[in-house]
Amino acid sequence: MRDVAIASRLVWLVGLLPVACSVAPAPAARGRFEVVVLGTAQDGGLPHFGCNRQCCASARASGRELFPASLGVIDHDTGKLLLIEATPRVEPQVALLHALAGAQDRGRRPVDAVLLTHAHIGHYLGLAHFGREVASTPQLPVHVSPRMAAFLRGHGPWTQLVAQRQIELHEFAPGSPFSPIDGLTVTAIPVPHRDEWSDTMAFVLQGPRQQVLFVPDVDAWDQAPGLLDRLLDGVDVAFLDGTFWDGRELPDRNRAEIPHPLMVDTIGRLRERAQRRPGSLRFLHLNHTNPALHDPAIGREVTAAGFAIAQQGERVPL
Repeated sequence: MRDVAIASRLVWLVGLLPVACSVAPAPAARGRFEVVVLGTAQDGGLPHFGCNRQCCASARASGRELFPASLGVIDHDTGKLLLIEATPRVEPQVALLHALAGAQDRGRRPVDAVLLTHAHIGHYLGLAHFGREVASTPQLPVHVSPRMAAFLRGHGPWTQLVAQRQIELHEFAPGSPFSPIDGLTVTAIPVPHRDEWSDTMAFVLQGPRQQVLFVPDVDAWDQAPGLLDRLLDGVDVAFLDGTFWDGRELPDRNRAEIPHPLMVDTIGRLRERAQRRPGSLRFLHLNHTNPALHDPAIGREVTAAGFAIAQQGERVPL
């Protein structure tokens, strides 16, 4: 009966996957570590709270749902699971991770460690679910920058999770490798991004086979000299900030208040690299209004340039 329940949940979760604008790469023969895409949308997901435009109205009518940007890492040798970002949709995202990992009942420890990039709502609000009101996890390692750690220690309700030892904050030094799971190395790289409450990190994940970059949020590639080159150095697969297509999709918002590099600009900058290794540069963190999520012609344009749009459930060997 348990196997039937897991299979049923996986069928439901797969049913939430988007109609593909680009084809996810077929995973190579499975190694020890595997990265799983658990969400591809901007913080509010799709459908988006408060949006009654066609993009969200049609998603509600059809049942289409995209979760906020998040990755998971599966250690197939030990069964350990790493969650990167604790989004407001953490429950179905961790359920997807469990289903793809074939995880058995993990009790009050749904994952073995969490990494957080920064303190914007789509990236850390799900941390509350590890508290005593929900999962009540025991001493879950949460890897954060020193500034993010200070924010969590100093503001409720997060300070309660720390005081009750539901979570244990592990501070990393940006630029210095650390291992949230034995055998997996992570390096945090600071990126500029409206740092009201914390600084913001990109993560480079180094496994035995590949390096994977995760940079869901950045204000602009030019804001820090040489940033894009540093982020991509030695990386095999990169998940890049794709929040906006060309900026016209939010006519009622001041984009200066929510800066992100435009997909069309990133494609222009990295086209040559993308065409050398098609599909290795993959966009996520797409805003609900981004036409790349809804217009097949734009999806074909992205693919023709050598890029891809990440898909929930896709897997990349590490």
